[in-house]
Amino acid sequence: MSKLKKKIDTKMIKSVNKNVRSSTKKLNPILKSIVGKKVDIAIRNLSFSEKRISKDIKKTISSAVANAENNYQYDIDKLIIKEAFCGKQVVMKRFRARAKGRAAEIMKPYSNLTIILTEQTKQTESHGTKS
Repeated sequence: MSKLKKKIDTKMIKSVNKNVRSSTKKLNPILKSIVGKKVDIAIRNLSFSEKRISKDIKKTISSAVANAENNYQYDIDKLIIKEAFCGKQVVMKRFRARAKGRAAEIMKPYSNLTIILTEQTKQTESHGTKS
């Protein structure tokens, strides 16, 4: 058997934002909505979003775009968001005084945010079996 080698011709540009003051539950729907879109469209959608955390996501995407431009000399117009995901970080635990000497805990979760960009390549469209 011959060994198959995968040729990787595109570099992945990565930007990580650690200690984002939001839970992963609130970050995931926003991140899923921008995956696969062009960078300028994703930034435009985030700037009109009413979520508080969208400003931090927009900063992370801008950082990834700057990495692509400065480190790899990629064209900004051809960049797309390949992956966007988040992971759990620390949880600050606070307490709030309640009636009759009791206390209720307040959980303040933090997250790590990762954005991965790639340069869009030209795709050939096939129309049926005869093309």
